[in-house]
Amino acid sequence: MQVILIKDVDNLGAPDELVTVKNGYARNYLIPQKLAVEASASNLKQLSERLKVRGKKAAAMLAEINKVIEVLQAEPALKLGAKTGTSGKIFGSITTLQIARAIREQKGYDIDRKHISIVDEVKELGTYKANIDFGNGNATEVNFEVVGE
Repeated sequence: MQVILIKDVDNLGAPDELVTVKNGYARNYLIPQKLAVEASASNLKQLSERLKVRGKKAAAMLAEINKVIEVLQAEPALKLGAKTGTSGKIFGSITTLQIARAIREQKGYDIDRKHISIVDEVKELGTYKANIDFGNGNATEVNFEVVGE
C-alpha cells in the first residue's frame, strides 16, 4: 500500500514523502497515529501542490541568500573597534557576536551568530576572515578589520 507521510517516521521516511508499506502497517499504525495518509488521487494532488509551493519558497530563499552573500562580499570590509594596549594587542578577543552586530549595523542584515565562525584567533589589530554558513551548501567568507578605539 502506498502512503504519504505526514510526519518523520524512523527507518521509513520524511514528511511529504510517498512510500510503500504493508497494508497492516499502514492501516493499524501509520494512519491511526496520524503519521501518514493513504495515497489517493486527491491526496497525491495535494502533495504535488505542497511540493510545488515548497520549491518556490526554496528558490526565493536561495535568491535572498545570494543577494546577502553579494552584499557581504562587497567592499569595504567590516570594521570592528577594540580597546588596545600600546603594542597593538587587543584586550580580550573578537567574538562572533561582535561580528554579527557589525554586519547588522554596517551591512543591514541580521545574521545569527551561530552561523558565523572565525578562521583565525583575533588577538591584535589587522584584517581577518570569518566564515558564514547559511546551510544547504551556501556559505561565504567575510573580511573584517579590527581597529583600535
